[in-house]
Amino acid sequence: MSSGESTDRGRERSVPPGLGGIHHVTAIAGDPQQNVDFYAGTLGLRLVKQTVNYDDPGTYHLYFGDAVGHPGTILTFFPWPGAPQGRHGVGQATGISFSVPPDSLGFWESRLKSRGIKFERLDSPFDESVIEFSDPDGLQLELVADVRKDLGDPWPGASVPVARAIRGFHSVALLERSPDDTERLLAEVMGFRRVQAAGHRRRYAAGDGGLATYVDVVGAPDAPAGRVAVGTVHHVAWRAATEDAQHAWRQRLLDMGLNVTPVRDRQYFRSIYYHEPGGVLFEIATDPPGFTIDEPPEALGTALRLPAWLEPRRQTLEAHLPALRIPRAGSGQEAHPHAP
Repeated sequence: MSSGESTDRGRERSVPPGLGGIHHVTAIAGDPQQNVDFYAGTLGLRLVKQTVNYDDPGTYHLYFGDAVGHPGTILTFFPWPGAPQGRHGVGQATGISFSVPPDSLGFWESRLKSRGIKFERLDSPFDESVIEFSDPDGLQLELVADVRKDLGDPWPGASVPVARAIRGFHSVALLERSPDDTERLLAEVMGFRRVQAAGHRRRYAAGDGGLATYVDVVGAPDAPAGRVAVGTVHHVAWRAATEDAQHAWRQRLLDMGLNVTPVRDRQYFRSIYYHEPGGVLFEIATDPPGFTIDEPPEALGTALRLPAWLEPRRQTLEAHLPALRIPRAGSGQEAHPHAP
């Protein structure tokens, strides 16, 4: 056996347990109240956590998801009021798609129209019926009629009927100037498999191919570079089942020559970060411990939660952060103003 063969086989043996698909997606918003009104009110997601950006505690970090914020349903935001508008372009995740039941698109068209939200009904390159629209900050969203069964755990307390509700993520789209490099990382390093291709778009799947396991790589060699600010995605996080699996993935990525951060404690999961070749910031986040470690399931998202190291600053942070009004569970109406 040659030394090259030995190295290749050693790398094969070192491949950790497979990544389970999308853990969460984090984006930049403008006004936090507008953000809550849209995602918890219009889209019917549950605000599962009010906390702060641990790297910039003067700003909120808001988490939206299903009943308890299962991985694969979590869309999070850093709201930066007054920050400049971002630009969609290469080197970014430029599209976030949610799965909805296949017979619910008519409901969603009526709901969006009643709220003055512009949308377009069309077929995706992979023959899926979708509704395309943007949130108030310009973030590009889709609702995909997903024919797969037994997907997700929508929150019964939402203003959207469970039978019509968002199940979780369907996919994210990465806009790339040189897509081959990104595809090699996904397939040869991260263990994704290519499942469909159409024109400049190639779909990869992770895990069991269920909810929140698709990522579309879109080649756009002539598109301008993106700029991360309001209305754009900050990063995409992939699922690791345990901390041991995450450590193994960190070592694998380092062995492949990627620059990976140390493990960071995000309270509800542990995180490592790295950039894929096209520039999109990736994260690998652990499934545990989850969002119920500091709030019971029935109270998720109703109060400002801080890690122990920020508790001494609570009074100052609460005075700085704007109060949020949370849509009343099950009514679609706002509850009384709730201070953080």
